[in-house]
Amino acid sequence: MKILVVLPRFPYPLEKGDKLRAYHQIRTLSANNEVYLFALSHEKVGEDAIQEMRRYCKDIRVERLSKFKGMFRVLRNFLTVRSMQIGYWDSARARNRYRDFESKVAPDVVYAQMVRVIKYVAYSPYPKVLDFQDALSMNFERRMINHRFLPYFALHYEFKMLRSAEYNACSIFDGLTIISENDAEAIPQHKNTVINVVPNGVDLDYYTPQQMPKRYDVVFCGNMQYKPNIDASKYLVSDIMPLVWRSHPEARVLLAGATPKPSVLKLASDKVEVSGSVPDIRPCYASSKVFVAPMRIGSGLQNKLLEAMSMGVPCVTTTLANDSLQATVGKDILVGDDAQGIASAIVSLLDNPQDAERQAANASGFVRSRFSWQSSSVVLEEVLKKAILTHGSHEAAQLEE
Repeated sequence: MKILVVLPRFPYPLEKGDKLRAYHQIRTLSANNEVYLFALSHEKVGEDAIQEMRRYCKDIRVERLSKFKGMFRVLRNFLTVRSMQIGYWDSARARNRYRDFESKVAPDVVYAQMVRVIKYVAYSPYPKVLDFQDALSMNFERRMINHRFLPYFALHYEFKMLRSAEYNACSIFDGLTIISENDAEAIPQHKNTVINVVPNGVDLDYYTPQQMPKRYDVVFCGNMQYKPNIDASKYLVSDIMPLVWRSHPEARVLLAGATPKPSVLKLASDKVEVSGSVPDIRPCYASSKVFVAPMRIGSGLQNKLLEAMSMGVPCVTTTLANDSLQATVGKDILVGDDAQGIASAIVSLLDNPQDAERQAANASGFVRSRFSWQSSSVVLEEVLKKAILTHGSHEAAQLEE
């Protein structure tokens, strides 16, 4: 197949979850197909990043968007009752250039990531598939819980707009994909709409168990500009760890991840290290006794959990995160839904190294049996092929009419 991939962000380097998913999908799809890439970007894309993607793409177009104009379009969409997210990634000039590139490529199928790019591909004459990635409206709905007044109003407004966009996508696209069953259930669907679950994978050759001195008792990793990760970092240090420190006063915490916000940097202390960006995240996992993902908001499948589990690190998380992962509680992972429950799970693993080792082995086996990019790509290829056939049958029906 000749596949045109349309993204709201350039997929390399891999510091965000949506970029990680796009990168590995492009990489695996390119083994058996011709892949072309059209990517939007609010940042300058380095030549090294473009060269990395040339390994997998026949041709690449990057359309730079202005952040200032993006904020203007956010305001415009708010005043005209449309999604602010979609407005931020919209540009009439970029849409025209996309249409030119699409005509030049003449793809067998268009594969677009997230409703953010829906205006670019909605009127494409080619078969098209949308990857919701996760239920973005559910993400915003969950964020509303911790806000009041104006922030609450803005989040509630965007939740409604994204929910509408997700619903409309069901009638626009020939195929739909999403990261988990839990997220699929949160999408408002048309009758008989099928949303295909295409889970994330993990690079099983890269994220393998490593023997390293345990410098930290607890680690949490993630993009530290992302609100759910910022919330989880604060929750871990301010609410959970004080309970752990009662029985383990010397326990050390590592918060690792790109571009930490000032509110995350302020969490640093003699017991808490905030590393910022690291060239290789694996030592952060391997040098810690327990990985904790205390997610209270957000959506989708947590790549950080897949990576830590693949590396054989015992993990603690919340029901919210495990709903998408579907690991067996008590065997593959421990779950707590308040500070006391998460702290108790951490202490249990610290106090019982043999139990922690057993859980880590189970977790690694669980991830390695279910989450590979190769198996995920097989599912995605079938969805794309089916979309081509579905689109053809729709055109034939229209001709008969």
